[in-house]
Amino acid sequence: MQKLYLECGKIINTHGVAGAVKLESWCDTPSVLAGLKTLYFKRGEDFFAVGVVRASVFKRFVIATLDGVDDIDKANALREAVVYAAREDLPIKKGRHFIADLIGLPIIDVKTAVTYGVLGDVINTGASDIYVINTEGGERMMPAVPEFVKEIDLERGIFVSPIEGMF
Repeated sequence: MQKLYLECGKIINTHGVAGAVKLESWCDTPSVLAGLKTLYFKRGEDFFAVGVVRASVFKRFVIATLDGVDDIDKANALREAVVYAAREDLPIKKGRHFIADLIGLPIIDVKTAVTYGVLGDVINTGASDIYVINTEGGERMMPAVPEFVKEIDLERGIFVSPIEGMF
């Protein structure tokens, strides 16, 4: 089941004294996060919307002013809060996938159909993502590059062609 809201960043600090916040972007680029008109916060199992008054990219971060956050004390109270975006508000290119949809998928050998484990996490290194695969023998890591990842099927799994000794 696809999640309606996806993690897209975290408030890491305040910016100035008028209530702006500094966000670490977990999107493909900070400009994706800065382009959102609404962010969501999670309280328990529920999400609530907060409008973005303005946002801009500053180096690799986003500086944003949010509805109702008009002083440094309110901004400081949001420090370390994870922000979410509605799935339909995030742009995604054809053939690409949200990491949240990949986590938990089985990792399957494309040639032998052996299941090695499940995808536990994705680490973004800048050059390419690294898949962290939970196997019976512990965690294994695999670059998420075409040489290894042959097919992603959200219903069946991630089909790979590993080198000898990887698993």
